[in-house]
Amino acid sequence: MMNAPDLEKNWYSILGATPLDELQELKQKYQSLVLKFHPDKQNPGLSEEEAGLRLQRFIEVDQAWKILSSEESRREFDLQLRAYELKQSWPLDACITLEDMNWDSENECYSYSCRCGGEFLLEKEDAEGDEGAAVVCCDTCSLSIEVKRAT
Repeated sequence: MMNAPDLEKNWYSILGATPLDELQELKQKYQSLVLKFHPDKQNPGLSEEEAGLRLQRFIEVDQAWKILSSEESRREFDLQLRAYELKQSWPLDACITLEDMNWDSENECYSYSCRCGGEFLLEKEDAEGDEGAAVVCCDTCSLSIEVKRAT
């Protein structure tokens, strides 16, 4: 059984997937990301810091695939993820990182598209706050997302 710290990572988000995706869709997303972040596929001119970040991303993608490709571990993760979400004091549509959002330099805020067609907007000050995460509501519907900041 997975312990609580494992729920800090949403394996679906790491693969750019959702719990509704079929195994074949997950596999395609995994393969695409592995090719993108594999250490042997990186440009030799990358800085050491960027190479380290890409290696970490590669490891996370591989971990996500190991959990989500097994029917048993995926079911277990889904149950724990659902239980975790139900314990929250707000209904979350997704948990994402600040890096998943788009920077809007004109309005000086981060944005993320909602499935309703609206947007989640995160002000620059809120994005740079001391807390580890922020809950952002859609500007059109009642959905909200949790945006985790880099630690």
